Amino acid sequence: MTLRAIRVLKEVDLILAEDTRVTGILLSHYEIDRPILTYQQHTSDTKKAEILGNLLTGNNIALVTDAGTPGISDPGNELIDFILQREALIEIIPIPGASAITAALSVSGFRSDKFLFLGFMPKKGKTKLFSWLKEGQVTFVFYESPHRILKTLDLLDGEFEDVSVVVAREMTKIHESIYRGTPLEVKEKLLKDPVKGEIVVVVEVR
Repeated sequence: MTLRAIRVLKEVDLILAEDTRVTGILLSHYEIDRPILTYQQHTSDTKKAEILGNLLTGNNIALVTDAGTPGISDPGNELIDFILQREALIEIIPIPGASAITAALSVSGFRSDKFLFLGFMPKKGKTKLFSWLKEGQVTFVFYESPHRILKTLDLLDGEFEDVSVVVAREMTKIHESIYRGTPLEVKEKLLKDPVKGEIVVVVEVR
């Protein structure tokens, strides 16, 4: 949490939160008392129009997610698009904070001058995706579920001849853990230390 983010949350007229209970804990910690409304994946266009109406009356609004960056693997991008399609001159300002993607890349030791972010690994069509990634030989990053991470590591081992992986859990949080090695080496470590929480996987193809 940056000083700038705290200042902005104290100054805005309204806060949009993915989960008002989670964001409420944050606001209480920093003694921030501002109106708060829910905005998440299933928010209707009618609600988005109300948010736009608030902006058009001159209110400043902050969008907060439970974790990560609003607009990246998050429906915040849908709200931004909705607003700009109707009022292109409304100013959208990013307030940088912790990012699991860049945090994991920064400690991977892999080539990261160019990388590909895949979001969550698709449940179908992985073989075709991996064939394309082999040709590019570019470092790639994706989110994975704790329930699927072991199967994904097996898949990486079977599909790629020579890769190194970093599995980063709960980046920038209390239980942050980082596992390095080949897919099978990392799998062995995870079998001894069951993984929970949010996971980022960084893969370097050689």
